[in-house]
Amino acid sequence: MKYIYIITILISVALSACDNDLNETVYSEILEDSYVYSEEEIDNVIGPVYTNLNDLFSSGNIRYYMVQQNTSDETVRPANASGWDNAGIWKRMHLHNWTTEEWLLNETWEYLYKGVVHATRIIELLESGRIPIKEGESIETYVAEVKVARAFYHWLIMDNFGDAPLVKETTQELPEKTSRKDLYTFIVDELNQAIPSLNEDNSYGMYGRFNKWAAKALLANVYLNAEVYTGESKWNECIKECNDIIDSEKYLLEPDYRDNFVTNNEGSKENIFAVQFDDVYATGFVLHNFSLHAASKATYELQSSPWGSGGFCAVPQFIDTYDPEDKRLEYTWISGPQYASDGTTPILNSYEKKGEPLVYTKELPDGIYQGENEGYRVGKWEIEMGAASNLSNDFPVFRYAQVLMMKAECLLRTGNNDEAASIVTEVRQRVFDDSNDALVTGSQLLENSSYNYGYVENYQVVDPGNQDAVQYGRFLDELGWEFACETLRRRDMIRFGVFTTKSWLSHKPNGEERTVFPIIQGAINANPKLIQNPDY
Repeated sequence: MKYIYIITILISVALSACDNDLNETVYSEILEDSYVYSEEEIDNVIGPVYTNLNDLFSSGNIRYYMVQQNTSDETVRPANASGWDNAGIWKRMHLHNWTTEEWLLNETWEYLYKGVVHATRIIELLESGRIPIKEGESIETYVAEVKVARAFYHWLIMDNFGDAPLVKETTQELPEKTSRKDLYTFIVDELNQAIPSLNEDNSYGMYGRFNKWAAKALLANVYLNAEVYTGESKWNECIKECNDIIDSEKYLLEPDYRDNFVTNNEGSKENIFAVQFDDVYATGFVLHNFSLHAASKATYELQSSPWGSGGFCAVPQFIDTYDPEDKRLEYTWISGPQYASDGTTPILNSYEKKGEPLVYTKELPDGIYQGENEGYRVGKWEIEMGAASNLSNDFPVFRYAQVLMMKAECLLRTGNNDEAASIVTEVRQRVFDDSNDALVTGSQLLENSSYNYGYVENYQVVDPGNQDAVQYGRFLDELGWEFACETLRRRDMIRFGVFTTKSWLSHKPNGEERTVFPIIQGAINANPKLIQNPDY
């Protein structure tokens, strides 16, 4: 059984009665002065900051996950014969012509700020002294943990929306926007102040919670992208945080890459911080349902069918970057002829190719419409035989491999090419049979990306668009292969300067302002102090 905050549902509901303007006072019997807490309730009190992540990262409710994935050059979700157009939302995200009223962005904004509000109220409750603490424990440790969670939510807000409200206390005052640079400063200061008080334990009881090392992984991520956020790079600061995690010897690379994504991946020694999912108690991880064809039910003896012909799939240009000897290609993507669970009985198409064997092919005609069998489907997370509609795989937010690769990138950007290459080689070694194939040199990491950027029509690149070499492009490729489908690609593309400059599939550049999303119109309507982001 995963260590999940099941009992926090009541508290989570009580704390969630807030609107997008962050102005509404939350009332609940749980928080009234008449309630007397016991020392056994501390974990349940802090639980909502974590259970909210299930809604935020839920692939079923399609919030943060698809905002990151469907705007990148890695994955796409075209319409097909079974539907999936969803009033054009997936097309707009792929084309980077989203509007200020997208429900997808609205829900992302809502759940990010719901996490902030949860954390802020919990911090105030903890600091009130009303919750008794077990002997040997410290209220400062719990306060620090929730402050890190609040910093995490603010980081995702800053990363996605740029200038945005900073919430540090419960109030009925309407919040104004805070500059991205000031949000960055708050997040860094909050983390540096909290880290000394955090639990250093990475045992089962701290799984899925912000301990010292998860906080340092978060801080390293903030430093890694500091130049995007503030105009000033923090490569050496990022290296320091990564070194602290490495030197702790608390985590390691799993020898088998797939062990990070199996059904019971809470046992992975590589996962530093993960969002916990469970098919009964913490539902929402249904990536297989919107990627696989319904006929794939027979492959895994699923209790319910995936949705229509699925269709959430890889951009072919991204697939073409892989080394054929790299096992991550097979471990991440489902391709080729599909069979029932016996491994021999072909399963069949249901729509425009009805009756023909289902064969997942690589190529897509464009990013707007696909055939029912077109596009490699996501298979990175194990699909348990006989699974229900929801899977029990946890979603790794920070992995030890990412810590190593953050350090490698910062070394590369500060001229330590060979040292960076040694780390990248270490990460690659587990996915190549021949150790020589895993080797990469510092000079190779300086090369251009192997991604064949360009605009596609009828399966062919017809307009190459911007063909400027990508600085450290080979390293960007390495990040893509290691972290495909883990929501990192949008942020990486922005940092490497390709998100608003390159063309892929049906996407063409659509303005520098697209590095951040617009403040949702509903929030602006509710709060006249909010000003829309430039050029929206």
